[in-house]
Amino acid sequence: MSALESESSGIPAGASRPEPRSPREFSRWERIQIRIIGWLGYWLVKLIGGSLRWEVHGWKNWEAGEALGKRLIYTFWHREIFAATWFWRQRGIVVMSGHNFDAEFTARVIEKHGYGVARGSASRGAVRALVAMARAIQRGSDTAFTIDGPRGPRFVAKPGAVMLAKATGSAILCFHIRPACSWVFTKSWDRTEIPRPFSRIVVFIARPITVPPDADDGAQAAKLAEVQAALDSLVRQGDGWLAGRDA
Repeated sequence: MSALESESSGIPAGASRPEPRSPREFSRWERIQIRIIGWLGYWLVKLIGGSLRWEVHGWKNWEAGEALGKRLIYTFWHREIFAATWFWRQRGIVVMSGHNFDAEFTARVIEKHGYGVARGSASRGAVRALVAMARAIQRGSDTAFTIDGPRGPRFVAKPGAVMLAKATGSAILCFHIRPACSWVFTKSWDRTEIPRPFSRIVVFIARPITVPPDADDGAQAAKLAEVQAALDSLVRQGDGWLAGRDA
């Protein structure tokens, strides 16, 4: 049992743990839809992602994270999941995903692009998913959080990445993706963004953030504020980049 599991559950390390509830069952028609949407989503990400003209600012910060000799916890806003799926593909990154219909077909899409999935969300099964992500880190995988998901509020960081960094010694790597042209789904809580084919798109990466293993509640709150500030700064950089193109 990991430190995260022990601290979050109150169960002493080495003690037996109840089996988690099974994922929800989908109807036959829902399973058919999930399979179809999963493949359509895979090809949509592949075709659009492969057409984009990418630009990266702050790649040295990714290299600095790698140089720490720690696993990375990629941290970004939920609305950017389409572009992020393509950019960080085929790295074996483990992502938290829920059990509902939308989460299920999203999981199918990202798995086809080389990601792993830890079941759970900030609203349901969060501890179980964090434990699964901690175990993935122990096996040598990086992880990722859409840190304002699954239902918002938009652009407000939740503490999961900080908790995981404290428990595992991994470094948090915040990034932001800004397309020059995109479709925005204004009726979704996160204003989901899909880049338009062949447009230019930029990735901004912040310096890695580490969390001491003995961080108390106050120190963890300070680190969460640091994550929020890093992401806010990246968004401002993206706004400046876009304004410069439009000038």
